Amino acid sequence: MEGSHFKRILIATDGSENAERAASYGINLAKAADAEVDALYVISTQHAVTTRTVKSWSEGLEEYLTNKGRAAINYVEKLGKEAGLEVKPTFLKGIPADKILEYAQENNIDLIIMGTQGLTGIKKFLIGSVAEKVVRHSTVPVMVIR
Repeated sequence: MEGSHFKRILIATDGSENAERAASYGINLAKAADAEVDALYVISTQHAVTTRTVKSWSEGLEEYLTNKGRAAINYVEKLGKEAGLEVKPTFLKGIPADKILEYAQENNIDLIIMGTQGLTGIKKFLIGSVAEKVVRHSTVPVMVIR
């Protein structure tokens, strides 16, 4: 992939099996393209309004999501280290799709790689799809791994 347009790749992860699969694709592609790698985990605040009524539950949820994020980022860093690549870890709070898009824009990302849960029908309508929103609104290419 000499002369690749991908100089900086963002691996957006939520720690799921598909996100881990996407991380593997991302690391392999970054190695082939000699690209820099950023790993991003967003601590979702989408449901914060409903959890604020029970403060201790809200704090517990945030701690759980933070720990989950650390594990997800550590996994991407481990893959990077095995491939001889340095991975820049980043944790943000907010609405995941919005933060992924903002991060890509603000950090000159050339490609976003992420997994999808593959939801369909009513579940997708009710829950929404982070990957779908990123694909629809990104100004850079997005690779979605299922």
